[in-house]
Amino acid sequence: MKYLLCFSHLSWNFVYQRPQHLLTRFAKQYQVFYFEEPKQGDSDRYTVNMQDGVYIIELIISGYDDFTNRRIQNLILHVLREYDVAEYISWYYTPMALQFTDELRPQKVIYDSMDELSAFRFAPSQLLQLEEDLFKKADVVFTGGNSLYQAKKNRHHNIHAMPSSIDKDHFGKARNSPEDPEDQSSIGYPRMGFFGVVDERFDIELLRNVSQERPDWQFVIIGPVVKISHDDLPRAENIHYLGPKNYSDLPSYIAHWDIALILFALNESTEFISPTKTPEYLAAGKPVISTAIKDVVQPYGNAGLVLIVDDADSFISAAENIMTDPDRDHWQRSVDDFLEDESWDHTFDRMNALINKIEITKKVKQTNHV
Repeated sequence: MKYLLCFSHLSWNFVYQRPQHLLTRFAKQYQVFYFEEPKQGDSDRYTVNMQDGVYIIELIISGYDDFTNRRIQNLILHVLREYDVAEYISWYYTPMALQFTDELRPQKVIYDSMDELSAFRFAPSQLLQLEEDLFKKADVVFTGGNSLYQAKKNRHHNIHAMPSSIDKDHFGKARNSPEDPEDQSSIGYPRMGFFGVVDERFDIELLRNVSQERPDWQFVIIGPVVKISHDDLPRAENIHYLGPKNYSDLPSYIAHWDIALILFALNESTEFISPTKTPEYLAAGKPVISTAIKDVVQPYGNAGLVLIVDDADSFISAAENIMTDPDRDHWQRSVDDFLEDESWDHTFDRMNALINKIEITKKVKQTNHV
């Protein structure tokens, strides 16, 4: 049995995104342990749950002191001992996990840099230095998009752009006119929708301005609100916040939108993002309007597949052009041709091939002590 230990800043059940798509595929070749970011609780302990073929480890600590990282590491070593894990790969989504994994001796180290975490709100001050340390430890580095690759390509000798991909069969269900979900069915048309995390990256002002200019257009916002106040979000009769939804239900919502939206403000937290929702919207057969996010402009905007806007006026013009387009079929054929070879399976295959090329490092076996 081959083992893969993943250390992430994201809870497995928060939003189904890149880690889940990749690690469920790796779980067919490895026994994957997904260690969530430690949480505070009543005692030092861990729980293990199996989901999607992956062991989800919730790390719980009773409080923070000078020995917190040591206590977290002891919990991790407990898990390795319980499951008799001796030889393994370590996979990092957050450099912060280096603080409590220094005693581990993996055969290979992978850093999947899916976002520029240091640019996000409330980023820890030590994150940049820990990322530098992780670059030194990593055998291979992947980036979640091309702009992030350009920013980091000179920091590692074996770094590769692996933009997030799509599950075309899943989002293609939206083209088959599934039933409109109950909490959306009473909303009028035309409908313009967004799904994803609503945080400091979300373009609040653009939504506010367009909704005011076109009160007859309906805006559906799906996803959790984090790191910003609900009170900061624009409120109007034509803006509908439906909250988080299961990944499995998203095609049913998207199916009944006229236009899908990528509503990201242009700021330091969005400079290097590569929104997974771009190809997902397109696979669902929906026209897309986006702000000028680099990894959306190139390739999707430049290929004429997504309309790029920079303010309320250009948004309204783009939406009106989409809703009066007499040749939607041509656009759809262009989308399908562009996405033909895109899939999470292909991304997994490329990443797995690069990992398999790494020569196994013979490192001193750690002692699973407590």
